[in-house]
Amino acid sequence: MDSLTQLALGASLSVAVMGRRTAAWKAAAWGAVAGTLPDLDVLLQHGDPVLDMVLHRAESHSLLYLTLLAGPLGWLAAWATSTPQLRGRWMLALFAALFTHPLLDLMTVYGTQVLQPFTDEAYGVGSLFIIDPAYTLPLLAGVGAALWWQAGKGLWVNGMALVLSTAYIGWSVLAQGLALEQARQALRAQGIQPTRILATPAPLNTLLWRIVVMEDNRYLEGHWSVFDSGRPLSLRAYPRDAALLAQQAAHPHVQRLARFSDGFFSLTQDAAGHLWLTDLRMGQEPAYVFRFDLGPPPAPGQPVPRSVQATQRFELQAGLRWLSVRALGGDVQPPGVVP
Repeated sequence: MDSLTQLALGASLSVAVMGRRTAAWKAAAWGAVAGTLPDLDVLLQHGDPVLDMVLHRAESHSLLYLTLLAGPLGWLAAWATSTPQLRGRWMLALFAALFTHPLLDLMTVYGTQVLQPFTDEAYGVGSLFIIDPAYTLPLLAGVGAALWWQAGKGLWVNGMALVLSTAYIGWSVLAQGLALEQARQALRAQGIQPTRILATPAPLNTLLWRIVVMEDNRYLEGHWSVFDSGRPLSLRAYPRDAALLAQQAAHPHVQRLARFSDGFFSLTQDAAGHLWLTDLRMGQEPAYVFRFDLGPPPAPGQPVPRSVQATQRFELQAGLRWLSVRALGGDVQPPGVVP
């Protein structure tokens, strides 16, 4: 999730655990720090944009390592706040803030290596968009209430905000299941037997879901809203160059992204001979966040050229207009799609 959400979750959990034992602002500040720490790995550069992508949310998001960090960080908080008698409580509060960071990231589609160092497999449920105000705003309100009232009422509001935000995660998983079932029904009706199906929320909400279906020679994309009222799911097909994929199967970056994206990727070659590698999970046709120019295919024995990230985005106002209509069940084409 985005940094503001992780900060809010860490602060809210720390306030809830510390209760009235210390000033709410101290608990919130230390929780915010702990909730933000794992994402500092974005400052690490690995020499190539593809590597930067697949190595993000790795060791810094390990449940084991963050558990081990909770002790020293709790000790530091107790020392800095002159509350040595609360050392154990600080450790528990900051453990909650640290441990839930990768668990929340796990709900997004990006991929989080929560089981480092035992495996570098990146896991992702994909039921939450990386920025979702419906999840974040209750947490911010809860922390704000705890800081404003500085007493039992504020702590109660903060606790209810945690319950509400957690329930929202449950709803997102349920809605994702509904979207997947709609996709399976549509595929069965069309006689399509896909290799993989993905349902992930459109930006900023859990009402509208993007469906991605992978086949050997093509992939399909469509959108389903919880307000579609039985309207059949419409899927648009895009070519996938199976021959090019077979030719470049040994390319290190192709192998990395194929594994990291669980097969939801495409590889194309332009007129200049450059290979273009795209993660199909984040974005939508024709605009994707993680799209890389790999350069020409390297000759045998030659080093792989450094990739160049070429993020594409829709014009903001057009995208928001489409999103606001389509999320409520309106039958409109996505930006950039030719009818």
